[in-house]
Amino acid sequence: MSRSLEVGPPAPPPPPLPPPPSPSGTQLLKAALERGGPGAEDDLRELLRRRRGSFSAHLKWLIFHRPMPSLIQEGPQCGLVALWMAGALLHPPKAVTLEEVVQVALERGYTAQGEMFSAADMARLAEEVFSCQAELLSGGLDGKNHERILQHLLTNLPLLIPYDEDSNHEPCLRHGYKAHWAVVSGALLGLRRDSPLPACQEDQELPGLFHATLPCAPLPAEALVETYLLSKQGKSCRYQLWSYRQLQESNAQLTDFSPRRAADGKVYVVPAGGVQEGLCGRAVLLHPLPASKPSET
Repeated sequence: MSRSLEVGPPAPPPPPLPPPPSPSGTQLLKAALERGGPGAEDDLRELLRRRRGSFSAHLKWLIFHRPMPSLIQEGPQCGLVALWMAGALLHPPKAVTLEEVVQVALERGYTAQGEMFSAADMARLAEEVFSCQAELLSGGLDGKNHERILQHLLTNLPLLIPYDEDSNHEPCLRHGYKAHWAVVSGALLGLRRDSPLPACQEDQELPGLFHATLPCAPLPAEALVETYLLSKQGKSCRYQLWSYRQLQESNAQLTDFSPRRAADGKVYVVPAGGVQEGLCGRAVLLHPLPASKPSET
């Protein structure tokens, strides 16, 4: 796909990444977040307790997710940080460093400042860095893509979704001016009371909430009433719980490049068709490569 450089004076190629500095407080915090741990699950339980009043008592609630590490971004690296977190669910978190992800993105010309305005480039980068298969969705997150995304999550696999980020990190509608990336690793589904449940266990503290055993078979479409997605993004170590419709609407209106960025004098890598071509209505699903069969002798 052809690309153009956004407004800004010509700039020399980005210099190689500097050697890592000696550990600082910030880096030690990042290392702790990368490891994840029980605290992340406590955070998720607290999130569910806090939000329980907004979930209809007339529905059965089914939750499923994969615990994932957190990583706080430095600068405009939201897409690369989200990719690292998603890749950590396919490989041990220490197998690939964020620095390696950034370096490959720079070398391939996918980014200049750490930004990622192309979902297609994100898919190519994921396949190279994490030796996985990336499935690029287009045409929005509703309809068959909604079913495809839930099926993907039910098989215990992550996906990457671009959206406009509000001040509280939730999806908003800013025409792409606040374009951001999140990684989704699970969902909370509101099901009709008479719907059969897959293999699961009811939560001991939150009656009406059931934890699904993954992977599990697709749920019948007629059983589904409400969908929330469990995600993380690079500006907070906490889980986010977003209405699927809210994220879908934000993803569908990513059309314009931020005027503030256009005037900051920096160079950004943007597809020839702009933000709309690169991000609008798109998502990236990550799959592990099929296990190779042993050769016959």
